[in-house]
Amino acid sequence: MKILFYRKSEVPYGVFSNFSLHPIELDGQTWPTVEHYYQAQKFAGMPDSERHMAEIRQAPTAYDARKRGIDPARPLRPDWDTARLDVMWRAIQVKFDAYAQLKELLLGTGTAEIAENSPYDSFWGVGPNGDGENQFGKMLMRLRSVLDGSKNWE
Repeated sequence: MKILFYRKSEVPYGVFSNFSLHPIELDGQTWPTVEHYYQAQKFAGMPDSERHMAEIRQAPTAYDARKRGIDPARPLRPDWDTARLDVMWRAIQVKFDAYAQLKELLLGTGTAEIAENSPYDSFWGVGPNGDGENQFGKMLMRLRSVLDGSKNWE
């Protein structure tokens, strides 16, 4: 069985989306969604990072946070290509730890393959041709293994 999700409104697995309205507490801040946190981390340690990160954290929607995070006028941190996996891993750990119903839903997927059915993103999702890396789906399956006790956090 393969579980596909993409939009936060999809029942029941849309809550896996980084755009789902599940605030998280990280780095001493409340982030409205995982997407807000993820996009803001692109600028950590860069000049004027506090302003950029605050503007993203305060974005009214996850979509707005994403638009601000991909703005080429903002100074992207040079290690982002390697740091992004750790940033996402940390954020989803916090999200699924904070919301018991999400943890139960994820554990309830058993051994099913999970895929972010993004028609646009071939890194985090399956992309337009269905042959993307699906890094987010893989991360959710890894988290499921951690939560069910078959793997460690590391």
